Parts: sequence; C-alpha cells; structure tokens
Amino acid sequence: MDIDYRLAFNMAPVGLVLSRNRGIVDCNQHLCEMFGATREQLIGQSFQILYPSADEYERIGARMLPILNAKGHYADDRIMKRVDGRLKGETFWCHVTGRALNRAAPHESGIWTFEDLSSRRPVKAELTAREREVAAHLMDGMTSKEIGRALVISHRTVEIYRARLMRKYKASTTADLVHKLMEG
Repeated sequence: MDIDYRLAFNMAPVGLVLSRNRGIVDCNQHLCEMFGATREQLIGQSFQILYPSADEYERIGARMLPILNAKGHYADDRIMKRVDGRLKGETFWCHVTGRALNRAAPHESGIWTFEDLSSRRPVKAELTAREREVAAHLMDGMTSKEIGRALVISHRTVEIYRARLMRKYKASTTADLVHKLMEG
C-alpha cells in the first residue's frame, strides 16, 4: 500500500509546521484550526505571530538555540496566541516540540508539532510574559535557581515572580501553585 505523506501531514491529529529561519514554510489543517487562521494567513509568516508578545518570541528562540544545537530537538509547554477568528488574541497553553534538520544551524529548517492543552489547562489569570515563562518552568518541577539559570535572571527575581503567581492564583505553597497552574 502506498502512503500519501501529504495526506498524512494534512490530517495529523496535532498541528504540524515545516519551518525555515523561524518562518512558517508549510502547516497542516490542525494547526490552522488551533490558531484560528487559514494556511494563507500563516505560510510565509514568522512564528512571532503565534506568540503573545515579540519579547517572548525572542527569549524562547534564544533559549531553545543551545538545546537544539546540542540535542537536535526541543520541547516545552508555553502560552501561545490565537491569530484570527472569533478567538483572536486569546492565549492558551500549548505543548511545542521541534526538531532541527541541521543541528549546526538549528533555526535554518525544522519540523514542529503543536498540541493545544487548553482543554486540560486553561489560562485563567492574566500573566505577564515573564510570569508565563516562570510558570512553565515551575510546572516542569524546576527550582528557582534552575529557572534563573534557564531564563538568565537571578533566583531572587524568579522568587518575586513566583510570589506574584501565588497571589494571582491564591496559592499557599509552590505545590499548590503548580496544581492550580495545571488546572488553569
């Protein structure tokens, strides 16, 4: 039996993107539905249109570069933004996984998957870009020092952001905060 790879790409149960220099070369229907956009609106665009802010786009790109160089792949949970349609601008938790086709130049070309986590992890509180990054690392079980190293900020600054998150989510402990973040 011949496999129609184009059909498999288009019908995959996760969002798929082929990228070049952090731009969208091609994407499947699931990704379009997830972000509320058409293929025509996404192809040729920078990934930046999928992020809540240009700052987050830049920081995550810089953070993933050494990991892609070392391992050839990268994965994390992050907050993304719907592009168009009735939910335009809505933020949602998304699991993103990617593979560089050339580890020596990881942003040159890659294959990326996007999984919408909003059904099990809704975004309830209004968070700043840095709070979203700290929250994502807390959910990965990282300590303040580990988060500080990952984000290139001091662990004391991480603790300030964690305290803000605890207030916003009305959490009494870090474990309670992580539980509430997982719930949304």
